[in-house]
Amino acid sequence: MRAVVQRVTRASVTIDGEVTGRIGAGYVVLLGVGQHDTRVQADTLWGKLRGLRINEDDAGKTNLSLADVDGEVLVVSQFTLYANCRRGRRPSFTDAADPALANELYEYFVGLVRADVERVATGTFAANMQVELVNDGPFTIVLDTDQLA
Repeated sequence: MRAVVQRVTRASVTIDGEVTGRIGAGYVVLLGVGQHDTRVQADTLWGKLRGLRINEDDAGKTNLSLADVDGEVLVVSQFTLYANCRRGRRPSFTDAADPALANELYEYFVGLVRADVERVATGTFAANMQVELVNDGPFTIVLDTDQLA
């Protein structure tokens, strides 16, 4: 699994002109599922993200986790994180999971987040979404379960 995580002061997702999810301070997680991913990768990813200390303390140091700041989370599925751009100019998405597996693991990941975070919003799997956010810092990191221990 791959995730682009942005620390935000606020964010929302809109589908067909209607805001379907909105959060205050916390994280926007753009989540991509690979063709060989399982629940193990989802557990690993959330375990890492849940404990990451990427929020500032009173001294301005990134020492606080999401729970420490009572942060909120917006999770949006994004298969394009598996784009392969090595050849030609049109990305290949063959490394992305098929939609059934991707949706299953996306929903599983969202369930993990909901178990630990009071306010969680989501996009709609496979929908055309517009995501608006105010990146705090800016602070953006990329997590890939193939590179997490």
